[in-house]
Amino acid sequence: MEEELSTLTKTWRVGGSIVVTLPTNLVKEKSIQENEIIEIKIKKQRKNYFGALKGIGSFTKEDRAKGQLES
Repeated sequence: MEEELSTLTKTWRVGGSIVVTLPTNLVKEKSIQENEIIEIKIKKQRKNYFGALKGIGSFTKEDRAKGQLES
């Protein structure tokens, strides 16, 4: 069984198709030539929202009161 290599790459649109580029190091390591048929397995990466709310402070008493129904 062949060793499986992986890489992250970004997609873009050309006409009606979505295109990806194979990195040079992967092409060299696997000796991929133009017009060869290769198998590509797709796995979408999950977005990482770590740190997305950086800089937002704690709630204050005024924040908690906002949106409350007043009589």
